[in-house]
Amino acid sequence: MLPAAGGRNLPPERSGDGVTLVVLSPNDPMTRGQLRRMAELARGEGFHVRWEEARGGTTAPFHTVLGLTPLLRRARRIVMGDPFSRYVQLLLTITRARELVVVDDGTATMEFVSQLARGERLVRWHRRGGRPGARDLLFAPVSASARRRLTPSERRSVEVFSSMPIEETPEGVTVTANDFAWTRARFGPPRLTKGADLVGTSLVETGVVDPDRYLEAVMSLARAHNATRYFAHRRESAEKLHRLAVETGLEIVRPDLPLELIARRGPIGRTILSFPSTVVHTLPLALAGTDVKVAVCDIDPDWLTRTASPRAQGFLSDVTGTARDVHKLSAVTSA
Repeated sequence: MLPAAGGRNLPPERSGDGVTLVVLSPNDPMTRGQLRRMAELARGEGFHVRWEEARGGTTAPFHTVLGLTPLLRRARRIVMGDPFSRYVQLLLTITRARELVVVDDGTATMEFVSQLARGERLVRWHRRGGRPGARDLLFAPVSASARRRLTPSERRSVEVFSSMPIEETPEGVTVTANDFAWTRARFGPPRLTKGADLVGTSLVETGVVDPDRYLEAVMSLARAHNATRYFAHRRESAEKLHRLAVETGLEIVRPDLPLELIARRGPIGRTILSFPSTVVHTLPLALAGTDVKVAVCDIDPDWLTRTASPRAQGFLSDVTGTARDVHKLSAVTSA
């Protein structure tokens, strides 16, 4: 979450003037590491970064909310990265900002905008349907309040800044496309390797895809395209990655920065293979002007777990179908 008091169109050398960037630090070590590196880049761009151990114990949320309240009360503009986060939704109930901006290049942005347009409660796409749990019911008033604040009104504007395709725009919401111009200007062009690289996904960790089927698919893709490296998603488990390394022979790489920056800095394969995920939308933009080909492999319905959300297959198909400037591969068969 980023309470902003300065102007949006400041010159690049002073882009961070008047802006405080607040990091609500997670517990996951890989995500924390990437956020630390991104915080360094933000400081280099002139932003003031405030690191909050927001989940560091039972009293941490209380101290975080209490400490941020004066800043949130004063802010004219609030920029947030994950409108589905309960933490972000709670902080939204505190602010009086007249400008709210959602900045997110994740696939969840597509679902967020659609849910906002239909007036539905904000639920991540991979969450299984059905009756809300006890925690959902307890948090429902806060979530409903956040959804109302994310709905444009005479007193408040709402903008979505994203590279994701947004087809169902809520009335009054401004949509601005992220074309990764900053990334291309700051990094690269990359040196290209002869082989292919494969991008991992957390679909197993979120309970959407069966782990054995995922392993088979990775193995088949690697063999078919001569892939040598596997760029792990920050939420992939160490156990799964160890099994992938042993059974596929791929070199497992755990990036310390988002893949768009890693790929732009290079070296990177001439072909990047991915399952339906954010990168099939972002990498073609970040790598525009290079000879890198991005290819996306469909998720076979047979790979889905019995507990996967009923929306999973349709959502993943939409992620693939709406991707531009990518080569689309059919679901691979078992190895």
